[in-house]
Amino acid sequence: MAEGAPPPPRPSPALRGREKSAALRSFLPSPAVRGRVGWGLCALLLLALTPFALDRLFPPDLSRYRSTGTEILDREGRTLSVLPVAGGTWRLRTTPQDVPPHLVAMLVAAEDRRFLSHPGVDPLALARAAAQWLRAGRVVSGGSTLTMQAARLLEPRPRTLRSKAIESFRALQLEARFSKDEILAIWLTLAPQGGNLEGLRAGSLAWFGRAPATLDAAESALLIALARRPEALRPDRHVEAARRARDAVLLARAPEAGAVNDGERAHALAQSVPVQRQPMPRLAPHLARELARNAEPGARIATTLDRDLQRAAERLAFEALRDLHSRAALALVIAETQSREVRALVAGAFGEEARAGMMDLTRAVRSPGSALKPFLYALAFEHGVVRPDTVLSDMPRRFGSYAPENFDRGFEGRITAAEALRRSLNLPAVALLNEVGPLRFASLLKASGAPPRLPAGTEPSLPLALGGAGMTLRGMVSLYAMLAEGGQGGTIRVLPGAEEQERPRVLAGFAAAQAAGVLVQPFPRGGPAGVAWKTGTSWGGRDAWAFGLDARHVAGVWIGRPDGTAMPGATGATLALPVLARAFALLPAAPREALPVRAAPAPFAEAADRLRLLFPMPGAVLAEGGSVTIRAAGGRRPLTFLVDGAPVEAHRARRETAWTPPGPGFYRITVLDAEGAAARAELRVR
Repeated sequence: MAEGAPPPPRPSPALRGREKSAALRSFLPSPAVRGRVGWGLCALLLLALTPFALDRLFPPDLSRYRSTGTEILDREGRTLSVLPVAGGTWRLRTTPQDVPPHLVAMLVAAEDRRFLSHPGVDPLALARAAAQWLRAGRVVSGGSTLTMQAARLLEPRPRTLRSKAIESFRALQLEARFSKDEILAIWLTLAPQGGNLEGLRAGSLAWFGRAPATLDAAESALLIALARRPEALRPDRHVEAARRARDAVLLARAPEAGAVNDGERAHALAQSVPVQRQPMPRLAPHLARELARNAEPGARIATTLDRDLQRAAERLAFEALRDLHSRAALALVIAETQSREVRALVAGAFGEEARAGMMDLTRAVRSPGSALKPFLYALAFEHGVVRPDTVLSDMPRRFGSYAPENFDRGFEGRITAAEALRRSLNLPAVALLNEVGPLRFASLLKASGAPPRLPAGTEPSLPLALGGAGMTLRGMVSLYAMLAEGGQGGTIRVLPGAEEQERPRVLAGFAAAQAAGVLVQPFPRGGPAGVAWKTGTSWGGRDAWAFGLDARHVAGVWIGRPDGTAMPGATGATLALPVLARAFALLPAAPREALPVRAAPAPFAEAADRLRLLFPMPGAVLAEGGSVTIRAAGGRRPLTFLVDGAPVEAHRARRETAWTPPGPGFYRITVLDAEGAAARAELRVR
């Protein structure tokens, strides 16, 4: 530039910005290239999101796995009964914890060695299967993992390449959703076992007659082999094919898994295979269906029953029915007295239409006949009306318009209370009920957990002494358990783990012991010693009952026609009592002690000391109108009577007072003695 010449003009800011933009554009791809890159990124994102979208849109169908039969277990977890799913398929939920460890090891070795490491699909196995197919010209191995097999079991499809692709996708879904143990549970629950059997629990019960936890190596190998070709390998139809398939699992796979050693394998190979199916467990079928109705699908329900005793009781009932009329039925309940837990329950001749086999006859309301008399006598013993050695009159007598007769239409004249109870005489029993009061007796039964069923609008009356009310076999067994437990109320139960039920003392211990002791006598046709028993027969021979109790157990038998028609000549002594004796013979022989008759407290010793309300009994229901005599016994005078906390006027030297209810409702009666002891009862006036 010449000296003095003006400097060149500087570019404007706008020009400089355009120059920079042009330079920057020279380094960027063209718009077309940028568009292709953008579409590529979108495609990659879409590809990445597609599995998640498909998983959400098409989740695996778990309905078959969730639809499993109910299993009823005994007190030790042993199978009593199983129920199929709709359609008659035996499918029972099975987990890896339900089978022996060697079975899982053999299964993984036989079907999917890399099961614990692959994500659901095993490319190496698929490649190996393809190569074998190309070399042999036929399918040698399928290449399916256990997870893919589980997917196929959940949603069965024809075996095509399209199905294999779907199973692969489903396997990835299952692996993303479940643990390996849960995937194994799907396979173990749904694996076909021949015919209408699905799952290894059902297969184990059907082919070996027991739960899978105790299967040995040979048995485990057979169930694994069956899952591959269930119809072609059914041992009841193709015994040699089943043996070869089982041996192939043992020889080719089990050693690799370390599931069995050489000695165990040799022993397993020498075993035979079953040649017929075992019947599925069906003990206590009435109870099983009752419990299953209120249970979730696939539930395993524990009960208090004992499987061995239940099986023996059902066999006893079946044998007894052979000697009965074709329309007669039998029900039997055995329970432990202390826990009130039922150990055996036969509710009828299940499946026999002529005997109304679908009815639960332990819940049928029937007249108990003379079987209620022990509780009437116990109540009379408690209240001092009689003692076991009190002499009673067994002579013709009318009670208003009611003129009871003895069963044999004869009369014994003078007889002790104990002998009258043992011989089940009607007239002394009605006379005792007339003394203690039908309402008080009904209140005792209700407080014991077995309220008598009376016709609508009627009140307890004198025929109650002879069975003039409806009772169930379960309720009657609860009553006899109360007698065996020294007067503690409470009902028998078939489910364990329930909250301990409150067992109020509804009868003085000495009175319960005296009544039970009177009934300790030998069985007429032989049977265990030390058992107190009582029979009952309803009018016309419609119902034959027998109940017994010893130091540990209580049992009850009912025989009759489910339709309520008469069985001429039938009695509790001739029909039900022999079955009761055989039932007690099923129970453990030791320790069995006779009821402590001689150790019972002296008569009235407890009554003289303990303050108690004689009337009203807890739970009494009284008719509106008229006054109520509140009567107490025991305690130290003077006594104070209260109704809902308000004192009732009474003579200080007396143990009773009159009170007139102001109207219908519930009232709480309390009596206090001079030392502060209290006795209470709640009643209803209507």
